Amino acid sequence: MTVLDTVVNYLAALGKGDVPAAFALFADDVKWHQPGNNKFSGIKNGSANIGEMIGAMMADTQGSFALAPNGNIMVNGSLVACPVRFSGKKADGSTIDMTGIDLFEVVNGKIQNVWLFSDDQAVEDQFWGK
Repeated sequence: MTVLDTVVNYLAALGKGDVPAAFALFADDVKWHQPGNNKFSGIKNGSANIGEMIGAMMADTQGSFALAPNGNIMVNGSLVACPVRFSGKKADGSTIDMTGIDLFEVVNGKIQNVWLFSDDQAVEDQFWGK
């Protein structure tokens, strides 16, 4: 499996809501670098920690949080950059609909690191809160 295949399979599994299949593509010691200055920001270590964060994001948005590829996926060695669009709506009516870049490092067919970049980090920070 190529580094591109790994990321495409991860995104396809997420798109179908198959979290176990998506997380099976993580290395045991995966690191997730969540940007910004909000309650979800910081480095998450391991799939359990990442799953807790994503579960909390889904809870905050009443299950409406969604992310999808939004352009050509690009590869440079072990790195894969994917333009994304993400959105969600909270119970208070606040919404987010933003683009960004997800950067994956793939080692031995597994996602080792994920770095996220948001188009407007201040707006994302305000949406998620402290």
